[in-house]
Amino acid sequence: MTAMAHEPLTQAEILLEGFLALDTPEGFRAELIEGDIVVTPPPDGDHEDCINLVVKQVIRRSRTDMDFSGNKGLKLKSGGACPENHLIPDGTFAPAERRLFRGAAPWMPCEGVAMVVEVTSRKAQIDREAKRRCYARGGIPLYLLIDRDASSVTLFRDPEGDDYGEGCTRSFGKPVDLPEPFAFELETGEFL
Repeated sequence: MTAMAHEPLTQAEILLEGFLALDTPEGFRAELIEGDIVVTPPPDGDHEDCINLVVKQVIRRSRTDMDFSGNKGLKLKSGGACPENHLIPDGTFAPAERRLFRGAAPWMPCEGVAMVVEVTSRKAQIDREAKRRCYARGGIPLYLLIDRDASSVTLFRDPEGDDYGEGCTRSFGKPVDLPEPFAFELETGEFL
């Protein structure tokens, strides 16, 4: 009997394997973003308050009943030779009728996600650029970025390749139109 030769692992496969084997401290998040492993500490209270304000409005005002997850790992296409991106948005919304989160693996495909939300923290450029590209490549229809440094909210929509075709930025205090399936104006005054 001859032994089967194993193909050597590629650098991308080694990186993905190492990432998936990480054991991060409780409360920390590890993500694989465009070939880089990014570990972030637990968020501060103002960060969580922003997420809470969005969730309350979506639950009360959205035209479509939405499910929400604050820690759902998403697998997203990569650009080039990098392994598949593994991101954990601050917030993920999906139509409740799909029950997308029920029974999902820790890292699930992003098909069916209606919107992801990120609130900037210590590594704001990652939220503004790298994560935006990852979400666009994944075809996620809406990306809501709450930029605490710039005191603004940006809604990216119409994913096209590595970016979104449209981005609308409003200063805190001005409403942001969320299109279907949400179909309401997100009030941002409480972010101030």
